[in-house]
Amino acid sequence: MTRNFYFLFLISFGLCTSLFAQKIVWKTGLHSFFDNTEFRHSLVQNSQTMGGIHFAPEVGLDWKNGHRILVGMNLLHELGSNKIIDYIDPVVYYEYENKGFRFYMGAVPRQLVLDKYPRMFFQDSIKNYRPTLNGFFWEHKQKENYANIWLDWTSRQTEKQHESFFMGWSGEYNQGIFYARHFGYMFHFAGIMNPEIPEAVHDNGLLLTSFGINFAPKTGFEKLDLNAGWSIGLDRDRDIGVWNKPQGLLSELKVEYKGLGIFNTYYKGESQQIFYNDHSNDLYWGDPVYRSTAYNRSDFYIYFIKTNIVKVKFIYSFHFTEGQVYHEQAFYATFDLSNFKNKKNEKRYKYLWDNWF
Repeated sequence: MTRNFYFLFLISFGLCTSLFAQKIVWKTGLHSFFDNTEFRHSLVQNSQTMGGIHFAPEVGLDWKNGHRILVGMNLLHELGSNKIIDYIDPVVYYEYENKGFRFYMGAVPRQLVLDKYPRMFFQDSIKNYRPTLNGFFWEHKQKENYANIWLDWTSRQTEKQHESFFMGWSGEYNQGIFYARHFGYMFHFAGIMNPEIPEAVHDNGLLLTSFGINFAPKTGFEKLDLNAGWSIGLDRDRDIGVWNKPQGLLSELKVEYKGLGIFNTYYKGESQQIFYNDHSNDLYWGDPVYRSTAYNRSDFYIYFIKTNIVKVKFIYSFHFTEGQVYHEQAFYATFDLSNFKNKKNEKRYKYLWDNWF
């Protein structure tokens, strides 16, 4: 008995020593948003107002060579709600980052991994109400070039919930001021467990390949970027068994100079999201306005504060579709801080009005 106790003590002591030899890391985020859309009489989009505050603390352990384990939560309080906390999303993940490789697995903050995807793939409300990716993300990056694959399990099958998940990939290759990029995913949406009425299994995918030119490194602009590409939707109801392939042109213009910016998106082509009316927001996570055959969105924005830690941004958007002009106003304020990401040596952002006062 004494010998066994001594053996267990040594193992426990060794584990504790190893545990406390590692660096304790933490991060915290406070993200507030207000987004008001005005789409009265539109057949492809609804008017709504979204507002809330995310508080996202995390704590964990950092081993050598870029290995980390972080545990936390994302708490959302919606503006106007009488609840203190409206939604709680657990945040628990393993992170590896070293020599150009990134790997995450678990319940991972979405902003770390999928922030580059266009709104055609993920509309604005996804980042507000789906703050985590539940699965894995792997990426290899060299300077501005990258390639990644990922899986997001969005719903476990029960007698009330559908089974659903995303499989995705994206990448970009730069050569001087020119670049090529690709985004893709496939969304699988199955029925509930033991349904009274059988439901069809849906598979819907979306592909976008673009070519662009980035003048910003050659100028004093923060952003001066123009790209154009071809998108292909892949939609199938397995009971019907026919793949629908709506296609179209998507172009983007990004201009930002000393706190002021324009982000313009233009789509011309066939109506996307073929089976939208079957399951509405559950089946498609992209902006439903792309059900239109012609759509232009112009975002005019101003950064009141822009650092690696704090960002305060106001956006006024014009949406041109269905022969109408619709309006949107959005305000975002974010605060992100950690003890393992170097934010002290960042280059100071210059504003147009620095010398006005």
